[in-house]
Amino acid sequence: MRLAGVAAARAAGSLARGAATPYHAVKALAILPPERLRVAPPDIRTADPTVADEIYAGYFSFDGKTVEAQGRSPFAVRPPSAAWRRSLAGFSWLRHLRAADKALTRANARALVADFLAQRLDADDPALEPAVTARRLLSLLAQSPILLDGAEQEFYERFMAALARDARAVFRALTDAKARGAVRLTCAVALTEFSICADNARKFQSLAVRILGVELDRQILSDGGHVSRNPQVLLDLLLDLLPMRQVFAARGAHPPDAALRAIDRMIPMLRMLQHGDGSLALFNGMGATQQDRLATILSHDEAPGAAPINAPYAGYQRLEAGEALLIVDAGPPPPFEHSRHAHAGCLSFEYSLGRERVVVNCGAPASHYEAARELARATAAHSTLVVADRSSCRIAPALDPRRRRAGRMLAGPSAAPVDRRQSKSGQVLELSHNGYAREFGLLHERVLALTHDGVRLIGEDRLVPAPRATHRVAPVDFVVRFHIHPRAALTAVAAGQKVEIALPSGARLLFQAVGFTPTIEESVYFAGAEGARKCFQIALAGRAAPYAKVRWSFRRLTEAALPAAGEVPQEGDLW
Repeated sequence: MRLAGVAAARAAGSLARGAATPYHAVKALAILPPERLRVAPPDIRTADPTVADEIYAGYFSFDGKTVEAQGRSPFAVRPPSAAWRRSLAGFSWLRHLRAADKALTRANARALVADFLAQRLDADDPALEPAVTARRLLSLLAQSPILLDGAEQEFYERFMAALARDARAVFRALTDAKARGAVRLTCAVALTEFSICADNARKFQSLAVRILGVELDRQILSDGGHVSRNPQVLLDLLLDLLPMRQVFAARGAHPPDAALRAIDRMIPMLRMLQHGDGSLALFNGMGATQQDRLATILSHDEAPGAAPINAPYAGYQRLEAGEALLIVDAGPPPPFEHSRHAHAGCLSFEYSLGRERVVVNCGAPASHYEAARELARATAAHSTLVVADRSSCRIAPALDPRRRRAGRMLAGPSAAPVDRRQSKSGQVLELSHNGYAREFGLLHERVLALTHDGVRLIGEDRLVPAPRATHRVAPVDFVVRFHIHPRAALTAVAAGQKVEIALPSGARLLFQAVGFTPTIEESVYFAGAEGARKCFQIALAGRAAPYAKVRWSFRRLTEAALPAAGEVPQEGDLW
């Protein structure tokens, strides 16, 4: 039924786009090369001048691959991967050459851009994809001062023609639906920046601003989350929206209201998803946090305050007490169209003490590790309960020949209700999802309670019969997994009935469960800044029968002796 609805919406959209095609074609032709640029947008991404020296020496390193040009143009070299080609043709790396601030690097930048402009691109070249074209347009606008300063007239004219050509391509991608999901926002921002920077695009500006406003209102939720539920999308989008806001101010124009509203909502959302060490929680496609970029974004927060604790539309919850912090994925998967990088991690959580991470999800690897990225999307790669080693969402294979559905979520939890309350002893979250209802007739319920002093985190996972479940399923097992950060050390204690967790600072925690023996198993942490790292996980296994439950706890230890082997958590009135 979900796929049928998507197909029907797609057919209706195609009909509407077909009727509007002549109008859009004429509008695209109206985008002419500017005679000059009135303003250059700032690039707020961190730049490294040493990268300029590497580029001058002929070394181009993108997306885990390095190519030595050996005196040739990098655009004439056979690319080692499509991701490498996209990064090269996106020209975001020009900021490093600008940071070097040398006449030699400026000339090198101009020569490299000239090499690209002289190329004849095949129709299937990744450089022509909407996301890459939009990124190139944004990069060339931002770096136009070093490219045009002292440039010859021929290069100047080719450069302006290239800006108009890319702007037309971006416009066509927006109007014929080649750009989808978050890519549409990048395209809309690029089109808007071009319209306000170019001296002859004022008539086109109102249309570009309108397209951007529609996409922001459609994709940015009321609590500041993106409809894809991916924190990385917020990070990337703000790195483009904040400079665009400055461009409007530089031209003495009022920035689009939709953009201002989106910025005001998105920055607090990033604060909500941020751990004490500055990194973002690893949910729904988030990998290693580029903390310099995040810090730059947060510095633009005009009214910083306490992080939000409840994002019902984005589907995240935050519990904070003392040094303890809990961030929870409490929402169903995103809509089909925005689910290409979403994870099956409903009800998973991350737990940290101060600046030290304790419980994590495996996170998303870098984009060039496609096979690992698909593995990381499974429920087993998250700190939550897994039934029969099946994910709570059904994900289409990434290499599915029907490219429309490749890698997208075909089924998953349709509801994930949340009840948040205070007890005398702490804060309590009661959550559930029905991702296992259709296959196993079971609902997963999870209760998480954090004491007011932050010393104890107590949880309970339950499997209960789903309403109207009529079929009987063969006996299967469940496993509750807690992936532990690589910097933490695990030791089985109390005759193997408990696990002690030692953090680098010397802080210690004790994990134990009622009626279950925890096991320590290997895991992998994909989101390390230096790449994937081996880590460990704590697993609690049992039979996935109706009304099965397991209660567990993390307790911060003092210098006192460990609890006796038979001691169990005392929850008091937390429940």
